[in-house]
Amino acid sequence: MTTNGTWIDHFPGHFTWSNAMLVCKGMAPWGGVALDEIDRIGERLQARLTEPEAWWQEWSAMAEKIERTADTAVAEGRHFTAGNYYVRAGNYYFTGERMLPPGDEKIAIYRKALRCFHAGFERRYPQMERVEVPYEGKSLPAYFLPAEGVSGPAPTVVVFDGLDNCKEMSVIFAGLEFTKRGFNVLAIDGPGQGEALRLRGIHSRYDYEAAGTAAYDYVASRLDVDAKRVAVMAYSFGGYYAPRMAAFEPRYTGCIVFGTVAWDIHAKQVERKRLIETNPKATSQSPFQFPWVLGVKDMDAVLEAVKRFSLVDCAKQIQCPFLVTHSENDRLATPEDAAKLHAAVGSKDKTIKIFTADEGGAEHCHVDNRQVGVDYVADWLLAKL
Repeated sequence: MTTNGTWIDHFPGHFTWSNAMLVCKGMAPWGGVALDEIDRIGERLQARLTEPEAWWQEWSAMAEKIERTADTAVAEGRHFTAGNYYVRAGNYYFTGERMLPPGDEKIAIYRKALRCFHAGFERRYPQMERVEVPYEGKSLPAYFLPAEGVSGPAPTVVVFDGLDNCKEMSVIFAGLEFTKRGFNVLAIDGPGQGEALRLRGIHSRYDYEAAGTAAYDYVASRLDVDAKRVAVMAYSFGGYYAPRMAAFEPRYTGCIVFGTVAWDIHAKQVERKRLIETNPKATSQSPFQFPWVLGVKDMDAVLEAVKRFSLVDCAKQIQCPFLVTHSENDRLATPEDAAKLHAAVGSKDKTIKIFTADEGGAEHCHVDNRQVGVDYVADWLLAKL
């Protein structure tokens, strides 16, 4: 597969929209989206390529339509069907919201997304718990999905998001797969992610092990968790978070990076700042996004803050089994970045897997075919945990 097909680049010349569209398309294997609905949104967006506000408006319009259908199904007692519609509406609201600058309108749309996700999960996955993970006098919101077919304490995977993703995506594409293999899953919004950022004002931090330890302590306190078999996974910018957690929290017995981040985060953000200023459609990152996640004023402040975001000195401390997956055509970080991370990790049991265009899963975090990436990780977990 080439990188210029419309499945990959839905809006040629507009990587910001194309990448976000592909992230949403990648939820299709788990019923998180309907491709017909996405195609209809895409057609309307094609006619509004010069209107930045079109993105959130068109996604919200489809989400509202789907949400109304779900509400009607509830009124008629068709709860399982309603659950399907609610989950899709939640994904559409969230996809649109991510490109809306911080403010009341953004939070209002996010609350609609959360309402739909909750309504959908309650009907589709009644075994899923909404839980709170104690964290520095506050708490981090999460979902706990129990292992299927397991009696007694089960191995567990803690899944953190990427830069500005949400636990609702994580619990769908990773949680549903891992639980079928006999793993509990805790899908959590860490600092700077999802609900923790939007509704609780908890920003990201370089010493992300604070969140990693909080998550471990929570799962280890549960009677249905085997505390000696707990892995941590994160994706995209989480390619910094997960190794940091494994380096400083040795109780984790496995670490997975599902699509890595640039090895030199500061240099990458210098380049993104240049693109934002000169060719904003060529970057996946909105101008406001990283400053908001970090809780700083602007991209200049980001460049100063991310000087502390480095794995150079701590990756060697990772001793647990370690997996990094990456993609041949990744345009947010390179296979060389993944190789540098793999080389720096101190574990004697470490694996790197680069997905090719022929295999599929060759775009960032395998979003062109996320199923192949998730299956690979699930099989690795079965072998290692």
